[in-house]
Amino acid sequence: MSAFMSAFASLVGSLADLVQPLFHSASTAVAIILFTALVRLAVHPLSRAAARGQKARSRLQPQIAELRRKHGKNPERMQKAIMELHAAEKVSPLSGCLPSLLQMPAFFLLYHLFSSGSIGGEPNALLSHDLLGAPLGGRWHDALAHGGVFGAQGWVYLGLFALVAAVATFSYGRTKRQLAANPMTPATGPDGQPMPGLDAMTKVMPLLSFATLITVAVVPLAAALYVVTTTTWTAVERAWLYRDMSAPGGAMATAA
Repeated sequence: MSAFMSAFASLVGSLADLVQPLFHSASTAVAIILFTALVRLAVHPLSRAAARGQKARSRLQPQIAELRRKHGKNPERMQKAIMELHAAEKVSPLSGCLPSLLQMPAFFLLYHLFSSGSIGGEPNALLSHDLLGAPLGGRWHDALAHGGVFGAQGWVYLGLFALVAAVATFSYGRTKRQLAANPMTPATGPDGQPMPGLDAMTKVMPLLSFATLITVAVVPLAAALYVVTTTTWTAVERAWLYRDMSAPGGAMATAA
């Protein structure tokens, strides 16, 4: 693990050296943003596949509703029929999770790298780097202790919070429009009845984008930069990949 972290620290340092002539003291912060972009480019094919899967699932909603009506008194047969439909259409219910799951190791690497005082038995030189005066290994409560909300470090976090809030508001509006235009057939439990609490979950789901504000506030600034960058990327990427699902019947029209 120590050797792996040393190699990762060298990668971040190399990216920082690459952009240093342009960004000077902010080069390490920019390197983290570049690293995040490289990770997102690597998983983009999976994001495209997830988008195709979600559109296919949306297209199958009338057939799934019919299967639930037909086999409502036989939940086991109903679930089997739905799985057979997914298999026939080559749709995986889990495909949308893969892009997020594959990004988690990169986030935890950055979190660990900028939370460790030493790497490979040597002092972690990356902890001496900052963004506009805010240490990349520091957290929001550290910024509050050095100047308060409107101190030099505090303004860095206020900027990140503002960006996250803007992206979350955009994602919230887009998700609400998408759910309204393409309502999903309610999932049912083993008894064939709608799962309790699912309606409330559907209403809360668009609000989850705002949870990123909490993450940015509690993780090291370097990890916060990763979160803000990947969240912004996700919002733009999803707006592009799901652009034909914002109107009623959009996915079905595309498939036709």
